[in-house]
Amino acid sequence: MVVVVALVVAALLLFTGINRRRVITPVRAEKVVRQEIASVISTNGKIEPINSFEAHAPAPATVNKVLVAEGDHVKVGQLLVKLDDAEARSQAARALAQLRSAEAALSGIKAGGTQEELLTSRADLTKAQAERDEAQRNLQAIQKLRQNGAASPAEVEAAQNRQKKADADVQLLQAKVNGRFSSPEVAKVEASAAEARAAYTAAQELLHHSNVTAPFAGTVYQLPVKPGSYVNGGDLLVQVANLEKVRVRAFVDEPEIGRLAKGQKVEIKWDAIPGRTWEGSLTRVPTSVTMVGTRTVGEITSEIDNSDRKLLPNVNVNVSIISARHDNALTVSREAVHDVDGKRYVYKIEDEKILAQEVQTGLSSLTRVEVLKGIPEGAVIALGAINAQPLRNGMDIKVVER
Repeated sequence: MVVVVALVVAALLLFTGINRRRVITPVRAEKVVRQEIASVISTNGKIEPINSFEAHAPAPATVNKVLVAEGDHVKVGQLLVKLDDAEARSQAARALAQLRSAEAALSGIKAGGTQEELLTSRADLTKAQAERDEAQRNLQAIQKLRQNGAASPAEVEAAQNRQKKADADVQLLQAKVNGRFSSPEVAKVEASAAEARAAYTAAQELLHHSNVTAPFAGTVYQLPVKPGSYVNGGDLLVQVANLEKVRVRAFVDEPEIGRLAKGQKVEIKWDAIPGRTWEGSLTRVPTSVTMVGTRTVGEITSEIDNSDRKLLPNVNVNVSIISARHDNALTVSREAVHDVDGKRYVYKIEDEKILAQEVQTGLSSLTRVEVLKGIPEGAVIALGAINAQPLRNGMDIKVVER
């Protein structure tokens, strides 16, 4: 009897020891499959129009009319907002009068004076020339008489003085007709004319911008004014954009910049319209980096087709840049790949054990990794232990979840 008990105890001890040595770990598993995989850079961005027009009040004024509403599609040349232009018209009229006066003065100074002044000066010059000719003839006659002793030296001197005065009068009047005004006087009048011309141009611009029209066909997406409201110079009146194609501006973290290239596919999602994806292409890659908060980032832009004009300017969107895409690639879950001493492994399941298989990997997405070499399609691999125990080569396992 004692022998039987001893044998039973020994058997139990042996069975317990064996079970202690052979620990079976429950694991999750999957098959290696072929599918499309894409390497994606994710960030967020903001929508902005590519072709946009915004009008600002040229001066303080009252809004007379608002002829459109936000969201309206407008045609080129369509009147959008009309400001009270009474003051602008008054300024334009005053500026035109000043311009005409300045141009008349400039024309007169270039001609040597007004028509009346020119006629008077020319008549005076003709008279002076006649007196000069008479004084010259008189001097010649007195000089002949003096040779014959019939005229005194005093008479000759008087005739000479008369001729000199006549010559001086002619020269003065000639200067008055041909060059009445000095260069500084001419420059002053020219400056006044230029100033008047600039004032008139500015007044015309003010009058023109008091009536806001659409420079191209587009959508009114911002209209902060109402009829009767008062605006200061520079206040925004209206914004119009062609929203059939929009730009997305976003920032990418510095480590991802090297993966970017112009023309890469971009996908946009907006939380306001769940399930909708817009597509476009990358049009600008970073040429420098900058600090945004605690991030070092580069700025990118992409153009997105928005034919139905659902994407609105200034909304925040989720941006996915497809840096690479492979069709029919052999893939595994990211958690199935383990990095050990610079090499990558997956654990293949065979006969309730896991065996480490070195693999060569390619593209990576958020959830999958492409396997280029090292494991065949359809192979079953371990993902992780249910009890979070680290996996190791040769471990006894039991698949409890696929």
